[in-house]
Amino acid sequence: MPSFIEEELLEAQGYRFIAGVDEAGRGALAGPVVAAAVILPRDLAAPWLAGVRDSKLLTPARRELFFHHIHQVAVAIGIGATPHDLVDKKGIVSATRLAMKQAIEQLSPPAESLLIDYLRLPEVGLPQKGITNGDNLCFSIACASIIAKVARDRLMALFDRVYPGYGLARNKGYGTSEHFACLSRLGPCPIHRRSFSPVKDIIFYGRLTGE
Repeated sequence: MPSFIEEELLEAQGYRFIAGVDEAGRGALAGPVVAAAVILPRDLAAPWLAGVRDSKLLTPARRELFFHHIHQVAVAIGIGATPHDLVDKKGIVSATRLAMKQAIEQLSPPAESLLIDYLRLPEVGLPQKGITNGDNLCFSIACASIIAKVARDRLMALFDRVYPGYGLARNKGYGTSEHFACLSRLGPCPIHRRSFSPVKDIIFYGRLTGE
């Protein structure tokens, strides 16, 4: 399970507001990439903490529960999103960094240092550490992963109403067999990422055949 080791090391250096940062939606075929930044209080103690994990390891119901708990106790939470068209224009890594930067800028009080899942953000002038597999190792990052995932899942459920037929409320834009079948039958909708396969392959094939 995640621990507070990284946060405690930074607290020992005098930092108070330490933000964990993570994203959701990097590998999806449709929709935005969403990032969250979470500052937790020092000496946080609550019975639900023992259940916190990387959001991918939790059921939707557990994610929603922890989303509520984190909002209740957090010093600050910021959420950022980069839409599908900017993902195509900038590439997924730059788009992810942009969403993370937006999330950090939403924090009040502002962060003094950052713990980030895997990436570093050279465009953000704060002390920071990129931690490989950080959402499994660092408690603040794990909480950020839950906030980002729930926020994005809710957004994809709304997109499902606007663009029905793709199962977006179920697959959240990821490449499930259902999603592939819908793409093959209907072609991409406006929020599909044109730079991602198989979306770009379907568009290219359609142009060749005139469909």
